[in-house]
This record gives sequence, structure tokens and C-alpha cells, in this order.
Amino acid sequence: MSHTIAIIIITVLVSLAAWQSRPLFERLIFWSPAIKKGQIDRFLTHGFIHADGMHLLFNMFTLYFFGQAIEIFYLSKFGNFGFIGFYIGAIIAAIIPTFLRHKNNARYYSLGASGAVSAVLFAFILFKPWQTLYLFAVLPIPAIVFAVAYTAYSIYADKRGRDNINHSAHLYGAVFGVVATLIIEPKLIGHFVQSLLHPNF
Repeated sequence: MSHTIAIIIITVLVSLAAWQSRPLFERLIFWSPAIKKGQIDRFLTHGFIHADGMHLLFNMFTLYFFGQAIEIFYLSKFGNFGFIGFYIGAIIAAIIPTFLRHKNNARYYSLGASGAVSAVLFAFILFKPWQTLYLFAVLPIPAIVFAVAYTAYSIYADKRGRDNINHSAHLYGAVFGVVATLIIEPKLIGHFVQSLLHPNF
């Protein structure tokens, strides 16, 4: 079994369990006051629970289609636990700016794997920027076009702050995915630029 599939199974099981148990849900969710009291595991556990079925399905659907390609890359560099380390690192890195921003806000909560999934997706874009993605599983769009639009929207929506989505985690997860992958394989920047300039449709 691939690590991508294992992560999906664990995330689905934990999310289902949290939906059945409000105390468990509240113990795993990102909440700064609890973290400040020592529950630092919430930096990680929030990434394994989701608000509802659509939230879970969208994240796991995206992870399934792009995770295995990135898993192969990290497997080649670090062995069996390379991708798991990358994924866990992405969950934590994506939420740290949120903690710094809301560390004194007892009314702020966050949950979901979106930060880590963004890291996987944007790492994939380094390899195949013109790969066709299917937005909402229907609308075809080149990966690089999606990346630009996604980043712009995340910045815009985060500044507006009028919904209950942690757009900041999406953005910083994407940054982590790109930076971490380029640190490990700097030659990818040349490959990315060449692929952009000479698309192979």
C-alpha cells in the first residue's frame, strides 16, 4: 500500500470518528488557547479532521490524484518515510502563521488537510506545470494557470476574512510544498522554467 493511500485511509477514519464524538473533534481541532497550554499536538491533529463530507472528499480526491507522484519523488530521496515527513511537515508549516496571527483569539478554530494537500499539489506543479487539472472534477485547467489563480484568490480571500476557510493555510502550504521540494532538488527550477517555456501538449 502506498503512503498516499495510507494517509487517505487514516484521515477518513479519524474524520469519521471525530464526527461521531464531539469531545474527540474538539480535542483534535486547531485552537490556540489549548496549544498555549501545552497541547502542541494540535499543530498536527487538526490536519486529520474535516468539517463535513465535501471538505473531506475534496481534499482526499486531490491528494489521491497528485500525492502518489510526489510520494515517488520523496521515496527516491529519503526512503520509505520521505513522503510522510513531507506531508506532516506541510500540515505543521501551513498552520504556524495562523497560530501567530490568532494565538490570542479564543474564538478562532481551524481544521482540515488543505494546507498539506496544497503542498502536494504545488510540488506536483514543479514537475508538470502544464498538466491538465479538473476543477471540481469537471472543468479542465492547466496546472500553472490554476496555481496562479489559486494563489491570488487565497491572498484576496484571506485579506477579506469573510468566510470560515483558512486561506492562509492553503497559501503557506503551497509555499512549503514548492520551497521544500526545491531545496531537496534545486535542478527542478530549471526543469520548471523549461517546461513553462516549452509546453509539451
